[in-house]
Amino acid sequence: MNRIKGKLILITGASSGIGEACARRFAADGATLALWARRLDRLEQLAAELRDRHGGTVRLAQVDVRDRAAVHRAADELVAAGQVPDVLLNNAGLASGLSKIHEGDPDDWDRMIDTNLKGLLYVTRAVLPHMVARRRGHVVNIGSTAGHQTYPMGNVYNATKFGVRALTEGMNLDVAGTPIRISSVDPGFVETEFSDVRFHGDRERAAAVYQGFRPLTADDVADAIAYVVNLPEHVNILDLIIMPTAQRNVYVVDRES
Repeated sequence: MNRIKGKLILITGASSGIGEACARRFAADGATLALWARRLDRLEQLAAELRDRHGGTVRLAQVDVRDRAAVHRAADELVAAGQVPDVLLNNAGLASGLSKIHEGDPDDWDRMIDTNLKGLLYVTRAVLPHMVARRRGHVVNIGSTAGHQTYPMGNVYNATKFGVRALTEGMNLDVAGTPIRISSVDPGFVETEFSDVRFHGDRERAAAVYQGFRPLTADDVADAIAYVVNLPEHVNILDLIIMPTAQRNVYVVDRES
């Protein structure tokens, strides 16, 4: 059964990777979309493709989730147009750098904390009250296996994803007494722009992350998110961990020699 059709789904970080894949998947399922990202040109290209292919409504806003004022402006515009999201997908997130804590770059730390934690908080604070007021909605946070198990030199990124996990559990408690659902989908290795961003554009180093095994694709993760969102309203997936078969935990990956 398709329970996604006709819903308004707000996706942050929608211009690439998992966010872009979810936009395509939800558009194919008949959803109305609100897409936020920093790169408006890429959003416009994606929106044109989706309107062409599926004919649905796609609203766009150039939003950096680190900018609290911009987040609230974009959310207020949606609400003023009578477009309270049925689903909020807090997808915007990144890793920046990979180094020991005593050798780390504080600019990398700020970028991860401001995006992965504060950005998620800003967007949720701007949208969730409207869901609670009308007693309908679903917040899906994109976490990570890095929020379940630390790995060498992951330190601050791990901390932010452990934080997302704590926020998901905390939000779930905070909306007790309402029918609002709170979920997290936590991927392992997914081949997107993630490693390009982490290594500041070093394509060779980024490609090496995925060598010797078959990682997840953004579409694989979008399928899992669609499953979570499509469930009946009395069913909530609090946390779904999804990994490629070759990955057993954050350390153990079956790589071909």
